[in-house]
Amino acid sequence: MAGCRFKIRRKAWDLPFLAEPAELAGLRRVIGLHLGLWGLPDLIDLAQLCVTELVTNVITHVGCGTPTTLTVSMNGQFLRLEVSDPDARALPTLLAARDEEESGRGMALVDSVATRWGVILRADTKVTWCELDTGLCAADDHVDDPQVEAAEALLVLCCLDPSRADLGPLTAEVGVQTTVRVIADLLYWLRVHGCDPDKVLDRAKLNFDIAAEGVI
Repeated sequence: MAGCRFKIRRKAWDLPFLAEPAELAGLRRVIGLHLGLWGLPDLIDLAQLCVTELVTNVITHVGCGTPTTLTVSMNGQFLRLEVSDPDARALPTLLAARDEEESGRGMALVDSVATRWGVILRADTKVTWCELDTGLCAADDHVDDPQVEAAEALLVLCCLDPSRADLGPLTAEVGVQTTVRVIADLLYWLRVHGCDPDKVLDRAKLNFDIAAEGVI
């Protein structure tokens, strides 16, 4: 992969909440939405698993209703998930839970899917973190995919058009603007050639949905 020309800005975010079982579904939903917007759909399941286990660890060992904060950021090519709580004494431990045991598996699960994990102790809080390898070359890169590479090459050519010098540096927003313009131009081309733009859009959307599901 040559590297992303339209840099993706993945700004770190955090979410304060009370560590309760009822919050877990909402946390998983938020993780899914954000990673979808970050162009990292393949990491959603693993990230949801890690967050669920880290928060469950707080509920079990610190207490239900504990004020907790989830922070999600990029650390180079790694997706970093942090869960902070106010008890610096109850440290997570990696246990080898037996098959018949229903508890003690949390950090073992995190350890099995994360590239690395650890604990940061501060004066009045602790942060339990883990990192998942995105497979990217850098924090602002995109996934390695032939269709993505082909689309980016087309967008770069369109942006390098001398008549579009007003676009400025290549950014994700410039990519969006260029995509809209290219789609509009193609729809106009279809219409003047006697084709139905709506039918073509429907076919394109169907192909996109199938590709997004990994069928093709």
